[in-house]
Amino acid sequence: MAKYLLLKHYRGAPAAVNDVPMDRWTPEEISAHMQYMQDFADRLEGTGEFVDGQALAPEGTFVRYDGEGRPPVTDGPFAETKDLIAGWMVIDVDSYERAVELAGELSAAPGAGGKPIHEWLELRPFLTAPPTITE
Repeated sequence: MAKYLLLKHYRGAPAAVNDVPMDRWTPEEISAHMQYMQDFADRLEGTGEFVDGQALAPEGTFVRYDGEGRPPVTDGPFAETKDLIAGWMVIDVDSYERAVELAGELSAAPGAGGKPIHEWLELRPFLTAPPTITE
């Protein structure tokens, strides 16, 4: 099994086919989208392929170390101008092909007008440790 991270972007990814920002959806459209996401996660939980997932708030701050004895430096929030990750899901699947299949299915979540978004999802494998060689 291999773990993959599916990143869902509010912005920063290529434009979706049904490219209507979520803040312009009706409450019913948002509910239908969230239900699709939950049903997808529930199904993967049943197959043992779901690890974890979470929606994220739009606000955020970049933070970095600024030297010994100094407070961390912050930059932001700039949600209106920088890439914005809407949420993530971790899956544990048998192959890269299965990960692509599931990402494609998740991309079809409904959006404005109840039509599939066909959004781009970022699919990233977890970095694994190289094999240990012993003599």
